Amino acid sequence: MYAIIKTGGKQYRVQKDDVFKVEKLDVEVGSTVVFDEVLAVGGDELLVGDAVKGYAVSAEVLEQGKNDKVIIYKYKAKKDYRRKNGHRQPYTMVKITEISQGVEAPAAKAPVAEAQTEDVKPSLSMKKDELLEIANKMGVEVSSKATKADILAAIESK
Repeated sequence: MYAIIKTGGKQYRVQKDDVFKVEKLDVEVGSTVVFDEVLAVGGDELLVGDAVKGYAVSAEVLEQGKNDKVIIYKYKAKKDYRRKNGHRQPYTMVKITEISQGVEAPAAKAPVAEAQTEDVKPSLSMKKDELLEIANKMGVEVSSKATKADILAAIESK
């Protein structure tokens, strides 16, 4: 059985006992990390889409480290322009311990409730659309072509 997981902006095909490097994760060495963003699960048949909801991949963190240095060298001929730079990308080495089903997906974030006009104090740092919306809720007639300062003055005068 294998799974395709997504982490760090990349996708990985993993099986039980695979050891590989992923983009740095903020976890301690020896702890367990769960990859709940599973894109596909294969074995006897391939499952994708809604069929993989509830699947998760557990992995043990083996090591935190940095990859080999990559040299970046810029050069422009006949212009006396040379720049040399190096970079070592941090990584986390993990070992897949299990691919399991029956894990509850994380709850979706609740939508942000509309701000009440009593709770929000209008200011010039707000966007023009937000100020217009507050003015409309308060029943103040303001032209959509008015400046933020004009809208704010109309709200405060009411």
